[in-house]
Amino acid sequence: MTESAAPKPAPTGADPGTGGPRRSRRRGRTVPLPLLVPALLGLAFLLLPLLALVIRAPWSGLSEQLSSPEVWQALRLSLLCATSATVLSLLVGVPLAWLLARTDFPGRGFVRALVTLPLVLPPVVGGVALLLAFGRDGVIGQWLDAWFGITLPFTTTGVVLAETFVAMPFLVISVEGTLRAADPRYEEAATTLGASRFTAFRRVTLPLIAPGIAAGAVLAWARALGEFGATITFAGNFPGRTQTMPLAVYLALQNDPAAAIALSLVLLAVSIAVLAGLRDRWMSAS
Repeated sequence: MTESAAPKPAPTGADPGTGGPRRSRRRGRTVPLPLLVPALLGLAFLLLPLLALVIRAPWSGLSEQLSSPEVWQALRLSLLCATSATVLSLLVGVPLAWLLARTDFPGRGFVRALVTLPLVLPPVVGGVALLLAFGRDGVIGQWLDAWFGITLPFTTTGVVLAETFVAMPFLVISVEGTLRAADPRYEEAATTLGASRFTAFRRVTLPLIAPGIAAGAVLAWARALGEFGATITFAGNFPGRTQTMPLAVYLALQNDPAAAIALSLVLLAVSIAVLAGLRDRWMSAS
């Protein structure tokens, strides 16, 4: 009786499960000096202004600065407008991302470039473009005013539109990337079982890409919260109506620098909270 051959040990450096070469996950601990020095300079350049903001903050009078009714009015308006802009971005941005990721049509690359244009467009230029489009004498605004009596510039609705214009591309890019990474065969299987494309999107695709939608919504909300240029150009700076936190910081910097620092600390805290919420997705990648 022939004895069964014993399994041969995997060669040195091989994966015990497959016998193939083992992929090392260890990262190098030695950093070349020509890379270390500029890396530390870049880190210092990014961190020092934030540390200066914290160090020079008027901590003794911070509660008094933040107890002003104008501060809470601006903060409430900022949160309301940023949330409204995020909801509007979700309503139109998710279908737009699906269109770019799941369909082929002539000029798709050009459309994607137009969608991402607000990312590189100066916000003030975006505000001017919004005025030319939705102003009282604008391409669309003149008809809104004549037919419905709707005036968008220098209103709270104008703030929401300005923030949506600059924030929605962040959502579209995030959702489109998630859609491209998701396996389309699940949608195809749902349609072969009799579901319409919209039903497949609602019942299959949306649950699959929910993390990407959530991440994009947080990014869009944070971008809308910090918007300044398009807002002041299209909506103005009227306390209680269009004055958001960034506008309040700008105004306070001219009259009361201590108040400007206090307001900046509030926005800094919100930004840190946003990063903390996204760290599992982007900051803990191995």
